[in-house]
Amino acid sequence: MIGRLPLDEQLAALKSALSRNEVLLEVLDRAAALNLPNWYLTAGYLFQTVWNVVTDRQPTSGIKDYDVFYFDDRDLSWEAEDAVIQASREAFSGLPAEVEVRNEARVHLWYEQKFGVPCAPYTSTEAAVDSFAATTCCLGVRLEPGGSWRVYAPHGLSDVFNLVVRPNPVLAPREVYEAKAARWQQHWPELTVLDWPAASTSPPAPGLDNRTA
Repeated sequence: MIGRLPLDEQLAALKSALSRNEVLLEVLDRAAALNLPNWYLTAGYLFQTVWNVVTDRQPTSGIKDYDVFYFDDRDLSWEAEDAVIQASREAFSGLPAEVEVRNEARVHLWYEQKFGVPCAPYTSTEAAVDSFAATTCCLGVRLEPGGSWRVYAPHGLSDVFNLVVRPNPVLAPREVYEAKAARWQQHWPELTVLDWPAASTSPPAPGLDNRTA
C-alpha cells in the first residue's frame, strides 16, 4: 500500500501517478516558462489525478481546471495581477482544460467578502497552500531549473494515496470543507471523508516539505 511506504518512495509514486496526466505535464512545462515568483501547481488536479490512478480511472477524469499559484507582494493592485492573468491565458491557450493563475499575496484583499471569514496576509505561496480546507489539498508541485520536481506537501502523502479526505480547520469554514468533500465523493465514492472536528486539534506531523524528485 503506497500510503505506508517510506516518504521517498511515496514521492516517487506521486511523480509516477501525476506523469500519467498528460495535460498536467503540459501545464507544468508552460507554467515553468512563465518564470512566476514562488509558483506552484496546486489544488484539485494533483490529488484528483492520484485518486484516478489509484481507482483505475482515466487520469483526467473529473478534473475541471488547473491552478497555478504564485506570490508577488511588490504590487498588490488588481491591475498587476490581471496583467499576469492575461499573459497566462496566451501561454496556456490550446489546452483541453482551464488554467487559473492567481497571486496569493492578494488573497487577503478579497477572501472575507467571498467566504465570510477574514484571512491574514500570506507570506508565501506555501502559506496559502497550508490553508486549504482539507489537508489532502495541501500539495504543490513545480519544475525547478534542470527539470527536477519540487514538491510541497506539509501533511505528507499518505492520505492522498489512501483516499482519505481530512479537514484542515485553519481558515476555510466548515461549510466550505463539507461542500467540497460532498462534491468529490460523488465522483470518487471510494473516498473516506472525515468529519469536521468539534474542537481545534493539534498540528499534524510534518510531511514532505520542498522535496525534489
